[in-house]
Amino acid sequence: MTAGTGGTGGTEGRRSPEDAERESQERIAAFMAEAEEPADARRRADAEAEEDEHDAGLRALLRSSLIAGPDPDVAEEVLAEGEDTSREATDAAAVAHARAEEEVRHIYEAILARAPEHDVQPSLDRVRDVLDLLGDPQRAYPVIHLTGTNGKTSTARMIERLLREKGLRTGRFTSPHLHTVRERIALDGEPIAPDAFVATWEDVAPYVAMVDERSQAAGGPRLSFFEVFTVMAYAAFADAPVDVAVVEVGMGGRWDATNVADGTVEVLTRVERDHERWLGHELTQIAEEKVGIITDGSTVVTAEQHDDVESVVLHAAAAHGARLLRAGTDLGVVDRQVGVGGQMVSLRTPGGVYTDVFLPLHGAHQADNAALALAAVEAFFGGGALEAGIVEQGFAGVDSPGRLEVVRRSPTVLVDAAHNPAGIEALRAAVEEAFDFTHLVGIVGVMADKDAEGILAGLEPLLAEVVVTRARTDRAMDVDELAEVARDVFGEERVHVAERLDDAIDTAAGLAEADSDEVVTSTGILVAGSVLLAADARALMGRA
Repeated sequence: MTAGTGGTGGTEGRRSPEDAERESQERIAAFMAEAEEPADARRRADAEAEEDEHDAGLRALLRSSLIAGPDPDVAEEVLAEGEDTSREATDAAAVAHARAEEEVRHIYEAILARAPEHDVQPSLDRVRDVLDLLGDPQRAYPVIHLTGTNGKTSTARMIERLLREKGLRTGRFTSPHLHTVRERIALDGEPIAPDAFVATWEDVAPYVAMVDERSQAAGGPRLSFFEVFTVMAYAAFADAPVDVAVVEVGMGGRWDATNVADGTVEVLTRVERDHERWLGHELTQIAEEKVGIITDGSTVVTAEQHDDVESVVLHAAAAHGARLLRAGTDLGVVDRQVGVGGQMVSLRTPGGVYTDVFLPLHGAHQADNAALALAAVEAFFGGGALEAGIVEQGFAGVDSPGRLEVVRRSPTVLVDAAHNPAGIEALRAAVEEAFDFTHLVGIVGVMADKDAEGILAGLEPLLAEVVVTRARTDRAMDVDELAEVARDVFGEERVHVAERLDDAIDTAAGLAEADSDEVVTSTGILVAGSVLLAADARALMGRA
């Protein structure tokens, strides 16, 4: 990472670019040396064994009731193509990339040993101290800051896509990730490259260690998992450098590590109950934490809120002299029509009305998110309408993985990261509107600290049957415990249990197919209840 104006200061103890290049070349040379004979033959044998195992697994998966298509020859063609190309990635660039990915994994595992991201520690001092040592990189670019309960990531992705369509270089910080921790720190819409991730960590690690030591000496904790990644994101954005950073809070707002940056524009999606253990049980308590990101003289763009939440937002905006733009008053969705692969929307903002904008996402909630994003980008550029082509192309290029995403057809498999009752309510409405299922089987797994009964009750009218399972994490609710809750909601006969997700998908596929030859005309599978479960399902469907 380069020090200097607009970058990150504090060069003491860093490697020079020449040292870094020499070390990199030495690592590559050492690795290439290991690849010489006789290891070459051993590597080929290992690769062939791995390919045989992969091919066997792929053939089994393609023959399964869930995946098999009408023409089994296609599977053989895919495997044949794979055999032609699988041995080509042996050049130095591929080796360096693989080594960097391995280093990313080791760094991630080391950071995971810290306090988890949901363990909020009411202090910004540790993050501020590290960033101060780095030269305050979070002040090298303007920030659009997002909080709320649901919809933050989708709205952040929309904002970023519009900014990129305007020609700006962007940084995006969101959480959690689905498949690689690099997703959390995105540059120009893409996860940070493995070598850049490693370089960023090597750059900030000495200063993180220094502040850890100071904090522990004073009887405090080390930086948490989320605090470290916040530092890395702000540093990576300055080093890129980006023109603007779109930053989503991890949880809450006031004490969230991202709140060391001052937003030019702040976006509040709808505030609902979630993370009550840390944020409070009353909506007003939760709202008070969320509005903690509002800064003096900024522009605040807020979704339609519950009355008591709206009063909190109004008071906070007034206290900071912030301009307030409210959905339902200053902006909103004028019209929307369900279309193939998404919806056609007309959006109203302070800058004007944008008609016939295609949004490749399902649900009224995503149209509402689009209105927030558009108003936020207008405000970032000082107000006034954006060019129609920018808006059309920007929204047309939006994606939001794991948000009512179709990951498979025949039968249709949907994946959604909804993990609280409000999110489930929006999900249910979107499925009922956009899909014509007559028999939908759910696969549900939730975290132990979530409202399992509320989640299942929200899904019950939508699902014919449910298979309860768990994501691969210690935070997941025990399957038997979740099954008991599900039986109370669905009744004994509609509940099935599978400890592993792959078994749950197989069970759900069997249940869907069992009715496909009867009166039922449209069957499907919906995976929901947890971001981690959505990620696991995407990986099993080849979307990682």
